[in-house]
Amino acid sequence: MTEFTALREEDGRTYIVPLQEDELKIKGIGRFSPIKVLTDVNKGDRVTIGQKVLTCVEVGLPELRKGMKRRAQIINPKDAGFLLAWMGIGAGQNVLEAGHGSGGLALHIANVLGANGTLVSVENRPEHAVVGRENMLRASGALREFPNWVLIEGDIAETSFDGIVDEFDAIILDLPEPWPVIAALSKKLRYGGRIACYCPVSSQLEKAWEACEEAGLNVDWAGEMMERVWTKASRGGVRPGNTPMGHTAFLLIAERV
Repeated sequence: MTEFTALREEDGRTYIVPLQEDELKIKGIGRFSPIKVLTDVNKGDRVTIGQKVLTCVEVGLPELRKGMKRRAQIINPKDAGFLLAWMGIGAGQNVLEAGHGSGGLALHIANVLGANGTLVSVENRPEHAVVGRENMLRASGALREFPNWVLIEGDIAETSFDGIVDEFDAIILDLPEPWPVIAALSKKLRYGGRIACYCPVSSQLEKAWEACEEAGLNVDWAGEMMERVWTKASRGGVRPGNTPMGHTAFLLIAERV
């Protein structure tokens, strides 16, 4: 398995680099051989590559997130962290995510499942699956523990999980229309397990809510997470940032009881 390290610029821009002998070209840095350049470089050391001075750091979830390749819009940390905490996702569990995209949420899930967990990702758009797979393969060579991860390319409504897991502890749906599959997927949840829907607009939230109730699920929580960043002022003190992040999506979490 290929190992990875991270190189960080002073402004926080991060590059995930595979430790290989062959030269490779990394956009923003240039062409170089990672093994030749980084062999004697320790974590925390600064290294000059081309015209840039970078700091070598260990790859963790923050570095993977900053250095990930993107195609589809990702679920950001404020929503991902809330979902993991509220749904009780943790080590050794079986989790399903439908709408893998670039793998932003999957990175957060993989980071907490550990080596004994299983994450099943479903993505119906091949161009998104390619990017998501690359980001997850990086994570598998960087995180200290990585779960059994299965990527299924296809429609979640036609997906079978036979031979993978018998039931899931948690299911997260990042789909334009999650309501048609909620009833069927809820039967794959263990009792006490939770299903979540990520809904950009309120009409989607309403339909997902109704589908959960019709499937006999108990809606645990529904709403949105608000975030306001603060910055350090040039003349001293701190103040709210100029670009507060408000609504990203409505979240709905329901339990099988």
